[in-house]
Amino acid sequence: MLDVTRLRVLVAVARTGSVTAAAQALNYAQPSISHHIARLEAETGARLLQRAGRGVRLTDAGRLLAERAEEIIGRLDAAENELAAHVGLRQGRVRLASFPSALGTIVPAAAARLEAESPGMDLMLAEAEPPEALRMLRAGYVDVALVFRHYQQDADPEPPGTDEDGARGRLLLDEPVYLVTPAAGGVVDGTEPELAAYSKYRWIAGCERCRGYLVRQCGLAGFTPKIAFTTDDYVAVQALVAAGLGVTTLPGLCLRAARHPGICAVPLPGARRHVFAMTYGEPPDPPATSRLIDVLAAAAEAPSLVT
Repeated sequence: MLDVTRLRVLVAVARTGSVTAAAQALNYAQPSISHHIARLEAETGARLLQRAGRGVRLTDAGRLLAERAEEIIGRLDAAENELAAHVGLRQGRVRLASFPSALGTIVPAAAARLEAESPGMDLMLAEAEPPEALRMLRAGYVDVALVFRHYQQDADPEPPGTDEDGARGRLLLDEPVYLVTPAAGGVVDGTEPELAAYSKYRWIAGCERCRGYLVRQCGLAGFTPKIAFTTDDYVAVQALVAAGLGVTTLPGLCLRAARHPGICAVPLPGARRHVFAMTYGEPPDPPATSRLIDVLAAAAEAPSLVT
């Protein structure tokens, strides 16, 4: 059986990229880190690290073991926390990973309500886009992950599902997606925008992983967008649009978290984004987790967020 301490060391090296940084993160002496890695290589019969410049790099075997170790350690830590809460050693701790626009809207309102109703509850927050948030959830680093799925009503046969690979979801918000143009010469509020009319414009999009829905929307309108600027920062996106450097699409929460006065935003027909609170494992969820999801749902249903 592999030693959990040595697995923690391997995970730390994988995260930091060096033995020295791993030693600092774990508060170990550097020779101790090297010793644990050497023992782990002896136990597994595989070389786990190789030198890369001034740091180290995991081998294929090292990456495989580190990924599995991260999941195992996360679940062990989660079980320890749940057990401690169950026997009364802690009044309760719940951990949430969320994407930025929800952190700027739903999450603060939910956190304030949770603090008022359960002052002994310890809420921990982490910013993460949906793929990373789900990875953290499965690894046991968070108890709830806020994620989103895009939905095109006239093209998709049914709304996006929630359950996947042991994760379960609760729909918190069904929000519109907006075409965002400069206020000067942009779409007039109250009119129905036509994406095809912007086929010759420059577009502002997220990273390669995040721009899929925008590319798909434009494809349904019959063109491929000319992407001139790339950023996942919705504040920067709006500033670029206001400066006349391009157009884009943004979901409602991005505009509610921060809205630039120099833009015009009009809902795109049929374009929606569903926001889910995801948990992992078989129900029922721990009381603290269930309570967090309830206050998140209440915050999402508040009049200022319903669109």
